[in-house]
Amino acid sequence: MISYFSDIQFAEKQWFWLMCALPLMIIWYIWRLKKHEGEFNYSSFALFHKIRSSGKAKFRHSLFVLRLFAFALLIAALARPQSRSSWKDSKTEGIDIVISMDVSPSMLAKDFKPNRLEAAKDVMIDFIDARVNDRIGLVIFGGEAFTQCPLTSDHKVLKNMIPAIRPGMVADGTAIGLGLATAVGRIKDSKAKSKVVILISDGVSNMGEIPPLTAAELAKTMEARVYCIGVGTRGKALTPVARYTETEYEYDYVDVDIDEKTMTEISDMTGGKYFRATDKESLKNVYKEIDKMEKTIISEKSFTNKAEHFLPLALAAAIILLLEFLLRFTIFRAVP
Repeated sequence: MISYFSDIQFAEKQWFWLMCALPLMIIWYIWRLKKHEGEFNYSSFALFHKIRSSGKAKFRHSLFVLRLFAFALLIAALARPQSRSSWKDSKTEGIDIVISMDVSPSMLAKDFKPNRLEAAKDVMIDFIDARVNDRIGLVIFGGEAFTQCPLTSDHKVLKNMIPAIRPGMVADGTAIGLGLATAVGRIKDSKAKSKVVILISDGVSNMGEIPPLTAAELAKTMEARVYCIGVGTRGKALTPVARYTETEYEYDYVDVDIDEKTMTEISDMTGGKYFRATDKESLKNVYKEIDKMEKTIISEKSFTNKAEHFLPLALAAAIILLLEFLLRFTIFRAVP
């Protein structure tokens, strides 16, 4: 019964404003009773002590209660109660995405707030949250590369790994080819129709056994689109130039040098696109654009049928009014 009423919706809810008339009807009824009450003086009520009130007297207000109930049912019927029966046949086909992120010390440059690496991590988490139907993996690289998280649909596990990413987890340097090849290796056995690598770097490839364009050829063979993002302002940026301890660096203003030519060739070769992000806001816009271009395939068929349920309420109101009419002119008939 409860589940039945939970499925009921009212198409004409404005009729429920008429319920405001119910308190007015009650006030009018009480006022009318007071007006027609009579008074007489009598010396003593002792003679009436043993006289019991009749059943009709006890239930004399029941006619008015029935009328109120019928009025409420009529209002509910006018509001057109409806139930819906529906089915949905949906097909969701996610995309497999591997993010390959440069974690070389230069990613601590302060042209982004608080630095390039932390800004990239923040924006990456937002991107992951937006891709609810996709499997996403994470590769980090510097002078070498390794898989931080394989492809997974458990985005909570992936996001828990991101805050711990920092320079020093891999050897210093920038091995773009190795970072890309490792990402492609994680996605090569994917059965998804769309395979995507997002490669983020702020420098020029200077290490690694695999040249960047060779890794791009491998991505093309595996039918993986590569979106390259060059991270860094134009001109000079306050960048680490020497390391004192694992977490302490000496900073100086250094020319920002990103190998945009190579990253553009990688993207063009694989059917992706190259982007340049010069601050955190532009990096967010890059991810938004990638999100638009790589849409998850969702096909959906819906059917909805509405059934009207006003008739039972109207019939119940009519029966109650008929009962009230019969009682008024039979059991509760007033004698002049």
